[in-house]
Amino acid sequence: MMNEKTFTRADLADSIYEEVGLSRNESADLIEAVLQEISDALVAGESVKISGFGSFSIREKAERIGRNPKTGEEIPITPRKVLSFKASHVLKEGMNDD
Repeated sequence: MMNEKTFTRADLADSIYEEVGLSRNESADLIEAVLQEISDALVAGESVKISGFGSFSIREKAERIGRNPKTGEEIPITPRKVLSFKASHVLKEGMNDD
């Protein structure tokens, strides 16, 4: 069974605090700066690749027809951008090691 705990920004900052030795505030600031850089790159339309972890990219989804499952009514779904994540083979292998 999988662990149900969610790893948060605070957990990540605590890990940096313990592993690297930055202060708690510096660790939290570092996490915020990294996440902001990733967000800014994605919003600008760039892909973000973190070696050994995975790649984030923005995909354009075209307009399509959806269906209301209750009524069966067809409804147009507007075009939009979605965030995609593709795990690296290193991460996939680590997830599947027992």
